[in-house]
Amino acid sequence: MNDKKLIAEKIYTALDGELSLDDILNLLEKPKNSDMGDIAFPAFTLAKTRHMAPQAIASDLAEKINTDGLEKVVATGPYVNFFLDKNSVSTKVVDQVVVEKEHYGDQNIGHGAKVTIDMSSPNIAKPFSIGHLRSTVIGDALANIYQKIGYTPVRINHLGDWGKQFGMLIVAYKKYGNEEAVRENPIDELLKLYVRINEEAETNPEIDEEARAWFRKLEDGDEEALSLWKWFRDESLEEFNRLYNKMDVDFDSYNGEAFYNDKMDAVVQILEDKGLLEESQGATIVDLDDEGLNPALIKKSDGATLYITRDIAAAKYRKDNYDFAKSLYVVGGEQSGHFKQLKAVLKKMGYDWADDIEHVSFGLVTRDGKKLSTRKGNIIRLEPTMDEAIERALAQINAKNPDLPNKEHVAHQVGVGAIKFYDLKNERTNGYDFNLEEMLSFEGETGPYVQYTYARIQSILRKADYKAQSDVEIDFNDSDSWEIVKLLQDFPNVIKRAADKYEPSVISKYVINLAQAFNKYYAHVRILEENEGLQARLALADSTATVIKESLRLLGVEAPEEM
Repeated sequence: MNDKKLIAEKIYTALDGELSLDDILNLLEKPKNSDMGDIAFPAFTLAKTRHMAPQAIASDLAEKINTDGLEKVVATGPYVNFFLDKNSVSTKVVDQVVVEKEHYGDQNIGHGAKVTIDMSSPNIAKPFSIGHLRSTVIGDALANIYQKIGYTPVRINHLGDWGKQFGMLIVAYKKYGNEEAVRENPIDELLKLYVRINEEAETNPEIDEEARAWFRKLEDGDEEALSLWKWFRDESLEEFNRLYNKMDVDFDSYNGEAFYNDKMDAVVQILEDKGLLEESQGATIVDLDDEGLNPALIKKSDGATLYITRDIAAAKYRKDNYDFAKSLYVVGGEQSGHFKQLKAVLKKMGYDWADDIEHVSFGLVTRDGKKLSTRKGNIIRLEPTMDEAIERALAQINAKNPDLPNKEHVAHQVGVGAIKFYDLKNERTNGYDFNLEEMLSFEGETGPYVQYTYARIQSILRKADYKAQSDVEIDFNDSDSWEIVKLLQDFPNVIKRAADKYEPSVISKYVINLAQAFNKYYAHVRILEENEGLQARLALADSTATVIKESLRLLGVEAPEEM
């Protein structure tokens, strides 16, 4: 039984059923100051029904609580504060982590059910930028988190490999492209062409018409259009895969927008059969007035299908092929209207599983407070940024620990990990300003700080020639170790909260707190002192390292053994 449940049952007994067990559990709080206790029960709810001062109720209730298994129970103002038996809890928690190792916190909530995660999804023929980083690392972390609680994640890279922008790119290539230059440096050259044609289109409306015409050719299977499209796609995928390898991210499916070209007629037919299609100014729509939404544009007046048509086909394909329990779309917040429309159309089609679709939105990455734009050529390319991060990490390692073996590998772990961690420590709906120097700092709330804490613990354990053993009795008498134990105990709940909120930052913030708690402990306690408490202190350090490493793994960040 966990400590909250134990305390809730003691309160329930003392109140003689005046409140339900669930109500009591929901009212329990964590005191802001650990000196006030470990768990607190506020008496305000009882004050409403008893018509008594909450302070008096708290005082009366504290006297009635059975304190078996607790250190003490005291009334402080309107709160009943519970102090857990520190040594008993510490022994139990540390032993559990030592025994279960990286499986500590595993849960079987999902029973193997599939969760599809639409993530990363860069546009073909455009460079992979920092703007694509968020969807990639948030999606990858959520896949790890859901696997930890018993689901089977399916990572889907829904490539942006279709649409009018390819018509625009073909026009640009035909007008002023150079085959040799594109073959030599595909992404850079294609980006230049894309930016140039968009600048020209701002003053020349004929460009837009030409682009539409080429995209229609592409949709109709024109040989030249398809050949150029396939070339642009193949060159882009080669670059993307190199980057994914660098980030240690992989996918179960690369089915992009083009994959659904032959599946859209069936979707349009279903919409027609169900009487959902209407004509509006020459276009074909699904009216969503009753949902308070703009109409979903299924086909343009020229017969071209749209993004939502493909997304309906993709959602149906994923349900048919994976039978998902949840379907997550890790896509920027600016697309929220689109996903409301998507769910509404699917519901009108009679698909109740539309309720299992979740738009996991996120905020923008900016540079110096300014929005990034591929069209305007204002982007931060991810690959050179990662390379710079790795170089900076290597420089710091050379300055601090020049004899470190495998320096280049560790620098890669630190540099790439720093970028990922910085993104994931921000609540996903918030944006952030990209600052490489801040990301790579070994101090503050950063990935390198957490990684360094893990490496420090490994160094302590090596010095002690520590061999993990269970059933180590713990008899700590310091507050710093207790803070660590409480954090370790909370790890399974942290994972569940992160999954429920689709929020990897819950784990990032948690592991920062854990690293800070350990470093405070390290500053105040002589861990390696040869006395009877040595094994207990080493077991606590080992447990902390295990949970730090597992937290980082869930975030897609590696934990170097030495730094």
